[in-house]
Amino acid sequence: MQKYSNTKATLALAKASFRSIMRSPSAVVFTLAFPLIFILVFGFLGGGGTHIDVGITPGSDLNNPVIGMLEKTGMIRLVKDKSKADFDKLLEKGNVDAMIDVHRKVNSVAYSVNVVYTSASMDKGNILKSVLNNLFYDKQLKPSVAEIKESTIHGREYKTIDFILPGQLGFSLLSTGVFGTAFVFLSLRQTLVIKRFFATPVKRSSIVIGEGIARIGFALLGALFIITLGHFFFGFTLVHGVLTVVNMLILATLGIIVFMGFGFIISGVAKNESMVPPISNIVTLPQFLLSGTFFSIEAFPTWLQPISRALPLTYLNDAMRKVAFEGLNLWDVKFQIMILIVWGIGIYAVAVKVFKWE
Repeated sequence: MQKYSNTKATLALAKASFRSIMRSPSAVVFTLAFPLIFILVFGFLGGGGTHIDVGITPGSDLNNPVIGMLEKTGMIRLVKDKSKADFDKLLEKGNVDAMIDVHRKVNSVAYSVNVVYTSASMDKGNILKSVLNNLFYDKQLKPSVAEIKESTIHGREYKTIDFILPGQLGFSLLSTGVFGTAFVFLSLRQTLVIKRFFATPVKRSSIVIGEGIARIGFALLGALFIITLGHFFFGFTLVHGVLTVVNMLILATLGIIVFMGFGFIISGVAKNESMVPPISNIVTLPQFLLSGTFFSIEAFPTWLQPISRALPLTYLNDAMRKVAFEGLNLWDVKFQIMILIVWGIGIYAVAVKVFKWE
């Protein structure tokens, strides 16, 4: 008679659970569909960077050096061949960010530059002011009594996708860990599947570990797919290539393990499946909104930032971005990892108390 193997039982449970996850529409939606939609939207929106539309007033000297320098500035788009009335309407609506009128001064080699901004686009107007000030400094205010040596440091371009993708990856892991784990264990308990397991030699730890292996495997496949898509289609930065991907997957593994703890707690607290979504949203929604998924937490009000910095997803997102864009290794993000581990210890301590087998 073949000896019973707890390891084989665990792997068999993991295999069965993985197949079940792959057949679940909700798992695919939360893990892949939602994050991909946001990545596609922000990837296409952010691909072109910031552009400032500047109208040239009819009658302006188009051959002057100021216009020539603006044409060579990548973010400036000059709008020509429209009447003064058309430009006024565009300016009022914010469809044009500013108007510029350039004429040579009488009896002078200098040019007179008149710029009209619109309150409908003050942010871009401020950028244009900075651009013009730099151009005028280059042309007019360089001191002639000293030699100025100039050099340019070519930095790594920080694209929109470099911020958005790690946040969406974190959201995917959070959703998979919380919703998936909560639903599956509550369902197993209500359908008496767990009770049937107890009639076999399968240990309780095998049930938990098997489910964990399946969910981690599914989450990592989703993470790899998201990273690959972002890199090849939208230029998501992976400083050290494959090594960066491996480090991100290690962080993803830690993240999904921590977030599964929330799922265990919810499955123990919820009385039925209809209670899982609202309780899960209480856990996931604040993290989704406040953990720097879409915007840097530095943009939040001062009173809100401490709350953001207390959430585990904040540290996972931060670690992902530092590893992907800055090229840091796992030791360099040890603080973020330590916070996640502390969260994990606290969550599983609660889960042990509230989790129910029957």
